[in-house]
Amino acid sequence: MQKILSPLRRCVQDYDMIEEGDRIAVGLSGGKDSMLLLHCLNLLSKFYPKRFTIEAITVDMGFPDADFSPIGDYCTREGIPHTIKHTELAELIFDVRKESNPCSLCAKMRRGILDDAAKELGISKLALGHNFDDAVETFLMCQIYEGRISCFSPVTYLDRSGMTVIRPLLYVPEKTVRAYAAKAELPIAKNPCPSNGSSKRQEIKEFVDEMELRWPGYKQRIFGSMQRLPLDGWQMKR
Repeated sequence: MQKILSPLRRCVQDYDMIEEGDRIAVGLSGGKDSMLLLHCLNLLSKFYPKRFTIEAITVDMGFPDADFSPIGDYCTREGIPHTIKHTELAELIFDVRKESNPCSLCAKMRRGILDDAAKELGISKLALGHNFDDAVETFLMCQIYEGRISCFSPVTYLDRSGMTVIRPLLYVPEKTVRAYAAKAELPIAKNPCPSNGSSKRQEIKEFVDEMELRWPGYKQRIFGSMQRLPLDGWQMKR
């Protein structure tokens, strides 16, 4: 487990993500990234020099076959408070609005609900499970689809809500996330979204994988260029 805790801790320190006494809400979808993030932050909280606590928040989009009981049981076993916010997002996005490209709208709405839920709990720091591959893919998506040099930041302070968003898994590749989530036998909730595996992000993911095969180290060089530019918010603190 040290192989994944080490880059996570380095990322936390590079961007001053955690302060003494923090209460951190983890956005827990039940996928491998958010489950591993919760697992690792729980372990880190036991020895990190700056004391902090974590809680989990899950947004239930309203898909009829969604089952969050395994992740709820996990939180109970680990003594992690877990809040589920029930919504009708699935009906709104797919049935009412009939979005052809629903991912962007869905992400924005889920994030808003997470922010509101955290504030209701008196928490002003939210941890999301974006990994190394997510950052590279988002950077390329902004260029290809929007003509912008941009990406989400490791740490983002939202003036409007007063929420600070952190992404501690940014140094961890997706294949490592997948391997360690399986090794730790973490419960993974099935993704019931009908757009899963057929989005623009999936197209970019396949493109990046192809480039990595042709030019090994491609993803690492892209990621490094984001830090060296640096992109807004990507300047390391140390």
